[in-house]
Amino acid sequence: MKNINQLLEEHSELVSERLFLRPISLTDAEDMYEYMADEETVKFLFEPHKELTQTKKMIENYFLKEPLGKYALVLKESNKMIGAIEFRVHEWNKSGELGFTMNRSFWGKGYMNEAGNLILDLAFNKLGLERVFSESDTRNAASSKLMSRLGMTHEGTMRKNHMIRGTLVDSVYYSILKEEYQQA
Repeated sequence: MKNINQLLEEHSELVSERLFLRPISLTDAEDMYEYMADEETVKFLFEPHKELTQTKKMIENYFLKEPLGKYALVLKESNKMIGAIEFRVHEWNKSGELGFTMNRSFWGKGYMNEAGNLILDLAFNKLGLERVFSESDTRNAASSKLMSRLGMTHEGTMRKNHMIRGTLVDSVYYSILKEEYQQA
């Protein structure tokens, strides 16, 4: 059997009806900066980027350093990168952690739901995982709604478990099990 890293490499590109998920590259810097510089988009993550060089450094030091499971969300029709979705696998308990960010100009159109479903298919049908989980700042209602739309169940709230912009914040925690995904 192939190991998880081999499988993630084989599935480094995923396709849905409207999206193409692929590894993030430096050519995505301008599209990524467009949303990383937007206060509304990143308010539950970190301070907005002030210049393009910050975004380029983030791509170099984070996305290029360990690219497996990190995807650019690219619109098929325009080839525009509109967000990122990340999937970190925890082999020891056959689970995966889902994270996501998207350009505010594309919110409410179902793109992140479409990308999330690609990742759930990858997790359960190709990687053989048993559980996928995600968490977000309790104030981020849109992320909670997305997790619910993906079939995840709210498991609880972890108090003061993340440092966001110098403040400890509470996070809501959601998950979906393989059998729940298969029944849906």
